Amino acid sequence: MASGGGRPATMRAVQYSGYGGGSASLKKAGDLAEYVAASESITVACPDKVSAVDAAGLPIAGLTALQALMSIGTKFDGTGSGANILITAASRGIGTYAVQLAKLGNHHVTGTCGARNLELVGSLGADEALDHKTPEGAALKNSSGKKYDCIINTTDAGRWSVFKQMLSSQGRVVDIAPNLGNFVASVLTLFSRKKLYMVMLSLGKEELKFLLELVKEGKLKTVVDSRHPFEAAAEAWEQSMSGHAIGKVIMEM
Repeated sequence: MASGGGRPATMRAVQYSGYGGGSASLKKAGDLAEYVAASESITVACPDKVSAVDAAGLPIAGLTALQALMSIGTKFDGTGSGANILITAASRGIGTYAVQLAKLGNHHVTGTCGARNLELVGSLGADEALDHKTPEGAALKNSSGKKYDCIINTTDAGRWSVFKQMLSSQGRVVDIAPNLGNFVASVLTLFSRKKLYMVMLSLGKEELKFLLELVKEGKLKTVVDSRHPFEAAAEAWEQSMSGHAIGKVIMEM
């Protein structure tokens, strides 16, 4: 992460991604740049009590999860009544943040993941975790049989044809990884009771401050799949793109 004051700061740990190595700028950053110049308007100083590794995943995955939940009116001050929501790919980067933030918003959370990650998703606060390879998990059916008020889709494997079967009468899908079919569905459902709409990440300084404060207070954590030295950049990229990473893949410089 970069510090304020008009000067770029050394990135001690970065989120390895195609967006620019965890920089707070999506437009001008370069992958794995040791130094990144970012506008002060989108830059937040990392608190002393928050490690570079814990902070590295927040500008992309953390903000995306936060904004997806904010789009459905989630309140994080304990005053919200909560809803019955499903989070797909709950053991991956965005999903691990989304589960934790959803519970802070008093939601009842079901998360999908692979069998080996069921315990992890539960430890993050999910009320129920579904193995996506079982018939029930593939159909997104929870043990109570209740329909979801909202589905937060974080994987491009998600399909509207499956989602709509599990939505409540006025349920909605917040899609942050839309495929072509879901993009079409977002248009076709504009005037339907059940809707699918897409959320695209926008950089928010105050939102990033909020996430850092949650980490500082121990209310939010970054789940780290693996940490790699700069020399192992190719290995880190392969792990990130494999679809099997649990949480975030971190590069250290």
